[in-house]
Amino acid sequence: MDRASFIEICLHQLKMSGVRADERLVVLTQGDERLDYADAFLAAGRMLGANIYHMRLPAASPMGGWAVGQTSLAVMPEAVEALKNADMLIDCIFLLFSPEQMAIQAAGTRVLTVVEPPELLARMLPNLELREKVERAGELLARAKSMHITSPHGTDVIYKLGTYPTITEYACTDQPGRWDHWPSGFVFTGGDDDGVDGQIVVGTGDVLLPQNIYVREPIIYTIEQGRITDIRGGLEAELVKSYMADFEDERGFAMSHIGWGMNPDAKWHRMTPGEFPGGMGMEPRSYLGNVLFSTGPNNELGGLNDTACHLDIPMRGCSLFLDDDPVLIDGEIAVKELQFDRNGGSSVKESKVFDVAG
Repeated sequence: MDRASFIEICLHQLKMSGVRADERLVVLTQGDERLDYADAFLAAGRMLGANIYHMRLPAASPMGGWAVGQTSLAVMPEAVEALKNADMLIDCIFLLFSPEQMAIQAAGTRVLTVVEPPELLARMLPNLELREKVERAGELLARAKSMHITSPHGTDVIYKLGTYPTITEYACTDQPGRWDHWPSGFVFTGGDDDGVDGQIVVGTGDVLLPQNIYVREPIIYTIEQGRITDIRGGLEAELVKSYMADFEDERGFAMSHIGWGMNPDAKWHRMTPGEFPGGMGMEPRSYLGNVLFSTGPNNELGGLNDTACHLDIPMRGCSLFLDDDPVLIDGEIAVKELQFDRNGGSSVKESKVFDVAG
């Protein structure tokens, strides 16, 4: 992407994130990574009259390498304090799950993670319709006491809800202390710590993240009282078990967040060779109608589990019910208020459309 186009999409992002003249913004990078992101955001921020700065951390991590929830800021308290004084942090190194990000948010700084390739950022720009639909989905999820998920592959699992908050992601952030991720478009929460029971079958064509591969043979998870007690299947099941064993942390077998994708601009097929632009897989996490099943840490939701062992698995063709009311049927949005004018309304059969009061 040329520099002018990159600045243009960053300007759109900052406007969607409510950036005003004289606000204090910081773009955070590390080493030589994403310096073009910093340049584009600096130019866009100045167009809006913001006081925008670039904080560049050393390339070598004093933590000895990257892992979920571990960042160089852990040994840089003065940098954390500076970021607490910003109105908005544009995180280009991925602070998510870290105590440092939580402290920065608690101080009132809003945080936007931006680590995906520019081509994907441009294709999945935030917009008002996406925000409206995701926020409406968040309202439905926040009211629910249970979530029941089924699939033709054999998934049949119930999450008891109520312990953890609902999180909405619509790819921009304009509220103090709020985090979001560009690109994105989904809604999620966590089941009660001992309140998830049943079977989840990850079927052919579902996605394993962070491995960034499509599943070819079903992976069967048995879940009892919020923990995975058995994983069975073929090659991908063995890969998952080997990956999880490497962490030597039983907390990795706990349930993490659960929710569904809401972005019609994200496409399931675009992680195939020739289509996949690289990055950490935000497009398959976000595509409209997927159920995002996750394992491991729940500290993002305020829980105590901060294990680095984390898997996100977007699944196709599932049905999802909140307090027995259908939200997804066979991977299609089944609630009128959540359907998109662009393509959601016409793609769902009439017999699968339901009204939700409230």
